[in-house]
Amino acid sequence: MRILVVEDERRMAELLRQGLSEEGHSVTTASEGREALRLAQCCSYDLIILDVMLPGMDGCAVARTLRATRNQTPILMLTARDAAGDIVRGLDAGADDYLTKPFTFEVLFARVRAVARRGPIPRGVCLQAGDLTLDPANHEVKRGSRAVNLTRTEFAILELLMRDAGRVVSRDRLIEGVWGVGADIESNTLDAFMRLLRAKVEPPGDSALIQTVRGIGYLLRSEP
Repeated sequence: MRILVVEDERRMAELLRQGLSEEGHSVTTASEGREALRLAQCCSYDLIILDVMLPGMDGCAVARTLRATRNQTPILMLTARDAAGDIVRGLDAGADDYLTKPFTFEVLFARVRAVARRGPIPRGVCLQAGDLTLDPANHEVKRGSRAVNLTRTEFAILELLMRDAGRVVSRDRLIEGVWGVGADIESNTLDAFMRLLRAKVEPPGDSALIQTVRGIGYLLRSEP
């Protein structure tokens, strides 16, 4: 995989570069947010490992800018903060996953493998549930005539739910389908993404489509 590592601490950046290179990945490093943005916009990467605390333009701003320009490269965000609000802000900015410092390289490599297993978003016919439509080919979601901008992970979760609209999709199946079998995903990660997804597809004034089935998983109603 081609990986862009964005980390301003030189020692950490070198450790990440060396460790990922030894795993067979091609690694480019950047130490500032604007440099990272320039590289991500002019080059093609399979994954961006993005630290939150960066000089000038922080990681959340980089993620938001990339998503605003329809760059869907998966983003794994690194943060020394583990408060729920900080994690949600990172995910809401466009990150696909997060990893709190300190972390082991075994966990980091597992997250990278999970991204590789997911591969590209499959092409196919448009899916529809009520007034919600999803186009896998163009990575587009609409609620009625309103466009819904989703991160790669939010899109993958919604696609799984829409392919089984009207039926309960278990938590384990969602995790395996989005992050890969055996992925080391923290228990609250799926819940955090579901909250973000609901806020985007079920804003105030729109009817609810996604239902929580306690102890089992989630169900997308085929009709509101």
